[in-house]
Amino acid sequence: MPRSSRIPVLVHARVRAAVVAALVTPLAACSTSASPGAPAAEASPSPDDRPVTVSVTPTGKQTPAGEPVRVTVSGGRLTSVTVTDTEGRRLAGKAAADGRSWVSDRKAVPGEAYEVTAATRSAGGTARSVRSGFTTAAAEVNKVDWRPGTGTTVGVAQPISLVFDHPAENRAEVEKQLKVTTSNDTEGSWGWMRDWSGRDRVDWRPETYWKPGTEVTLKAELNGTDSGADGGWFVRDYTTAFTIGDRQIVEVDLDRHRLSLVRDGRTVRRIPVSGGTPGGDKRSWRGTAVLMAKEGTINMNSETVGLADAYDKMVDHSMRLTWSGMYAHAAPWNARHLGRANRSSGCIGMSDADAAWFYGQVRPGDPFEITGKDTKGVVAPGNGFGAWNLSWTEWQGMSALR
Repeated sequence: MPRSSRIPVLVHARVRAAVVAALVTPLAACSTSASPGAPAAEASPSPDDRPVTVSVTPTGKQTPAGEPVRVTVSGGRLTSVTVTDTEGRRLAGKAAADGRSWVSDRKAVPGEAYEVTAATRSAGGTARSVRSGFTTAAAEVNKVDWRPGTGTTVGVAQPISLVFDHPAENRAEVEKQLKVTTSNDTEGSWGWMRDWSGRDRVDWRPETYWKPGTEVTLKAELNGTDSGADGGWFVRDYTTAFTIGDRQIVEVDLDRHRLSLVRDGRTVRRIPVSGGTPGGDKRSWRGTAVLMAKEGTINMNSETVGLADAYDKMVDHSMRLTWSGMYAHAAPWNARHLGRANRSSGCIGMSDADAAWFYGQVRPGDPFEITGKDTKGVVAPGNGFGAWNLSWTEWQGMSALR
């Protein structure tokens, strides 16, 4: 009985020794400071394998809009950052050269929720992904109406024109986001004005008329831009691309009661016309007006332009030149004055046949260079596209960045 009772004791002792040896041996092999017979130390994570600390701003709910998203890390590097809104659109950005920070190119817009995913790698090579999110407080939204439309071909005097729903008080900040590129490096400038509607507006025109064939692109990267205290925020970008057509200039001589269509320096046709009646509110405007739109057959009512009950009729081949109501159009009721006297209510009238032909030749953006002794003044920049009535120096002075 005493002999057999020693056997289990010896077996257990040998097993424990084997387990201890198995645990101690690898540590001793990796440690240059270990000495034979020293007690085994408990294993601890290497400093290189500690988790990377990630910080994201903004954070929380109902944060103010208008700030870029920033991601910073310590204890490692960023390998990628993805910021998406509720519709899956990405907010692009750039990482610093050392990989320890990232900032979005654009600012967070109001009333939006964002999810941020940051992929990191520790100094020891451990990869990890961290997610966080934030929401921005809602705010008033500013919208834009722009001309010309994308894919159009326009005349050589057509400006790029943006009209804002609400005031744009931060004009310099807005203008910085408006990028115009052309196929031939055309020089141009933005000019701020009050539109005929009373809203804020900014136009871009070259120093002189466009060169035919020029391809133009506008990228208005306004998403996330604050337009000012009373204007709200922009929550989207806008883009348009168009082409400049033939060089067509419409010369209107009200003293001679004649209109000439000049294409590439050659007079294509002269048309007898009748302009606005001299000596009062029915006079025509002079200077350069730009064909805004070809509106076809429309109802013209004098009460809409402050001329009481002078007329109310359907008019064919109507071509708008100003917001204040000056058109070129067919005026068969005025036939006896065409080419002889100015007896209209301010528009440039011509015969049905001449108007039909002329309507088919011109396009929006063609300039009408109007001269005459008895007119009611020069077309203002905001009354249609009257920017060409300012010198280049005057126009450049209307930029918010000058």
